[in-house]
Amino acid sequence: MRRLILIFTMLVFNSWAHAQPCNGSADQCSDENKGGEPTAVKSVLKTPLAVCSTEPMTGWFRDGRCRTDDRDRGRHLVCAQMTTAFLQFTKKRGNDLSTPNPRYRFPGLKPGDRWCLCALRWKEALDANKAPPVVLNATHAGTLNYVSHTELLAAGHQKNAGEQNPPSAKK
Repeated sequence: MRRLILIFTMLVFNSWAHAQPCNGSADQCSDENKGGEPTAVKSVLKTPLAVCSTEPMTGWFRDGRCRTDDRDRGRHLVCAQMTTAFLQFTKKRGNDLSTPNPRYRFPGLKPGDRWCLCALRWKEALDANKAPPVVLNATHAGTLNYVSHTELLAAGHQKNAGEQNPPSAKK
């Protein structure tokens, strides 16, 4: 039975984790793009949603933005800059984000990387004083369904997404 559950989980992850972005420009794609006119996706700052990270490539659609659709049960909406404390915290809860997994095109994260986190995991980390800083202009407005605006502003990172260090500067 466990083997069947594992196989099912892998099949579901493969089909959902790397969903394709909509055909419009990334800042104009609606989250669900159900055939209607695309609407601009907004950040928690009510500005167009900025890119969180392209190195490593993040986002439910693997387009660098913390956008989502109905298939994303984790609601990967929060753009956060990883810290050692958070990576250890989430690993202890069964979600190891620091170990690479090439099978799923996952590079493994290190402190300083930016990643689209599940809103409820970020909130859980906040309540445990382990939340990583949030990049507000790259954090989806839908996060406000799970976390208060005040909590997000208090955890806001000093740099916006557009001020990310180039990949060569990380090495």
